[in-house]
Order: sequence, then C-alpha cells, then structure tokens
Amino acid sequence: MVRINASPTIASNASRTIRILGTRGIPAAHGGFETFAEHLAVHLVGKGWKVIVYCQEEGGGAPWEDVWQGVERIHIPVRGRGAGSTMIFDWRSIAHSIRHRDTCLTLGYNTAAFTAALRLRGLTNIINMDGIEWSRAKWGRTAKLWFWINEWVGCWLGNHLIADHPEIKRHLCSRVSASKVSTIAYGADRLTSVEEGPVRALGLEPNRYLTLIARPEPENSILEVVEGFSRHKRDIQLVVLGNYNQDDAYHNAVQQAASSEVLFLGAIYDRHIVQALRFHCMAYVHGHQVGGTNPSLVEALGAGNAVITHDNRFNRWVAGDGACYFKGADDFSDCLEQLLASPRRLGEMRKASISRFEDAFTWPGVLADYEALLSQWSR
Repeated sequence: MVRINASPTIASNASRTIRILGTRGIPAAHGGFETFAEHLAVHLVGKGWKVIVYCQEEGGGAPWEDVWQGVERIHIPVRGRGAGSTMIFDWRSIAHSIRHRDTCLTLGYNTAAFTAALRLRGLTNIINMDGIEWSRAKWGRTAKLWFWINEWVGCWLGNHLIADHPEIKRHLCSRVSASKVSTIAYGADRLTSVEEGPVRALGLEPNRYLTLIARPEPENSILEVVEGFSRHKRDIQLVVLGNYNQDDAYHNAVQQAASSEVLFLGAIYDRHIVQALRFHCMAYVHGHQVGGTNPSLVEALGAGNAVITHDNRFNRWVAGDGACYFKGADDFSDCLEQLLASPRRLGEMRKASISRFEDAFTWPGVLADYEALLSQWSR
C-alpha cells in the first residue's frame, strides 16, 4: 500500500464528524464504493467518530433519517433509475450537507461540478477520484466530455484528492500539485474458508473451473478470453458472470465464440455464491484494461486465487509479479496451456496473491490510512 505522506498527530475523535457522499448508500448492495463506504463508516464509528452517509431511495417525499450500526443515514428519495436520478440524488445530498459545517468525503467525481456549493460555503471536501472514467470506450462523446470536465472541476474544487492507484495519482498530478493527492488503495476481506455447496449446486467441481466476473464490455477483454479459452478442449470450465443481452452485438459475439466448456451464469448478486465461485476456482480471470485498483481483482487476491489478468500498468501494480498476464486471445490461450500443465505454478501463484494482498490491500491498513488523512481535515 502507498501510504499518505503526512503523519498527523490525531487528537481525540470524539468531536470529529464526516459526511460521506457519492454512493447509493449502506449497507452495500451495488458496488465497490458502497462496500468501501460501509467498511469505512463502521470503522470510524468504532473509533469514536460521528459518521453520516447519504443513501439513495426509490420514490418521492422528504428525506428521512435512521441509524444503522451506529452510522447516521440520510435517505434521499428520488424517482426513477439510471444516471439522471443519480445526478438528482447527488445534488440533493450536497444541498442537505451544506446546511451543516462538517467535513465531507465525496466518493467519485462524476458530478464534481455540484461540489462548488460546498466550496462556496467554505466546507472541506475530500474527493476520491476513482478511475479515469472519461477514457472508457463504452461512453459516447457527450458522456466522455461530461466526465472529462468533472474530473478537471473535481481536481480544482476538492480540498484534497485521493487516488486508489499510483498511476491514477500520476494522472491527477498532471492537473494539480502532487502535494494535493494521497494514494490509498482499495481493500477486501481475506477469505480462508468457504463452503463448496454453492459451487456444487451449480454443477461445478471445485478447482476444475476458471471464474470471470465483469460487465460484458469490450474494455474488459471478455471476447478475447472466451476465444482463447475455446480454441482447444480444456477439460475444465470457464464460468462467466454478467448480464448478456441478445440485442447487443458484443454480447452475441462473446456467446458465439464460446465452446461447450464455457458456462454463462448470468448476473449473480448473492455475495455468498460469488465468494464460493471465486474461492474454489482453479484461477481467476481479470480482463479489465483500464481503471485504477479494481475491487474485483483485489477480492481475487484476498481469496488466494491464482490470477490471469490483462497486461496493463493498472493490473501490473495490483497483482504484482505472481500473476499470469495476457494481451489478447493468443496470449490467453498460451498462458492457460502453461498453467494447466503446471499445478506447481498454480500453487506458487496462489501464494503470491496472498502475499500481495497482505502487503497492500487489507481493510485494517486501508481504513487506518483513511482515518489518518481525514483527521488532518476534519473539524
């Protein structure tokens, strides 16, 4: 883990308050930012902080409040789904937060322009800048422009910025001074024992399949993985999780390239099933080509998986020297053939994953770094 530069003397946390914006809420039910917000909020409450988290709700009416595991939750009802409703939720969360004088932690910069209201009120706002969203191939020209503008605005408006990866910090430092950016990675749980039942219920044999969990988009290399895997009979299965739509050309191309040994399970949101699929696989396949510290890859390291991952600067730092890297279908096929012929190599890769995880991605280390940074800025 890349530690923050400063080593502040932390006073009593009893009077410290933080408001967390930018997620759909806790407990986590959507994605990586929600999972992180849940862990951080509970951790800080345990350290004596007052923590308020804004939560998006479907519907209309006035905001309402409750308490979950010591965390105060402000529920903001918004009608509709999708990007438009999320933008409305973000604005209403900020409008609510400016009524107070608390330090804010904003997760993501997609609506960073709205945080101008925080600066105008003199409120401290720390922004986790996430990945380089505007560079993703899946977005159209208008969306890319919106994200690009908001990245610049977030760099300017945030009192301090957090990068979850050294390459993200390098990118942000082309916009602002390096002293304005701290690097703190994403965390995950260490899995040491998971029941086989969910795996066998799906007709799978532990350690006789590969797991791939990703949205079916070109930048996640799913077509290359399926093509490479399907070139030969493998005597194992490739298990692919994600929603595939028959009306989508890319989704169809992936499915048409698949051999009979590729199993499409659809989207599975049950955490226990997903953990079991990850923990008991022969190897975890991660094809993401862009982004910072990807939560799914960190979770694979925490599960002690042998990792086969796309070769790029982001994945290289996260997975380290113990992973097997590929660029395209040919590379993936060659990598898989080598690993299937060498159980010993697979064992070495699993040990390397655990070592890399323990070194950089445990929740206690990540949360301690966040608490130290927030303590410098909290009122």
